[in-house]
Amino acid sequence: MNPAPEKLLKTFPNPEPKRAYEIAIESPEFTCVCPMTGNPDFAILRITYSPAKLCVELKSLKLYLFGFRNLGTFHEAVTNRILDNLVALLHPRTMTIVSDWNIRGGLHTVVTVRHGAR
Repeated sequence: MNPAPEKLLKTFPNPEPKRAYEIAIESPEFTCVCPMTGNPDFAILRITYSPAKLCVELKSLKLYLFGFRNLGTFHEAVTNRILDNLVALLHPRTMTIVSDWNIRGGLHTVVTVRHGAR
C-alpha cells in the first residue's frame, strides 16, 4: 500500500459554495485486510458530505480507496482514517461515512463516523 494514500486525493472548486447541498458517494467494493486473520474484509462504503469550498474528485477518491486493499486494519480504524483524511482535505460543512461490512462469523458490523453538525 502507498504509505500516504491521502496524497492521491484531488479536489475541484465547489461550483455552488453559497448553497448548502449534499453529495452522496457509494463504493460497493471497498476492501481491506483483517489484522487478526489476514483475510480480506469487504464493505459498502458510503460517503455523504455538504461541501464548503471544495469537492473531492471522484477518480482520485477511487484510487485512494483502492489503496486500502492490502492494509491490515480494523473496521473502526479505517472508517475513522478515511473521515479524517477527507475532512482535512475538503473542510466540508458536514460529512458522514458509513462502512457496512459483509457478515463474518455470523456478525454484521456497521461503523458510522461524523464530522460537523447534523
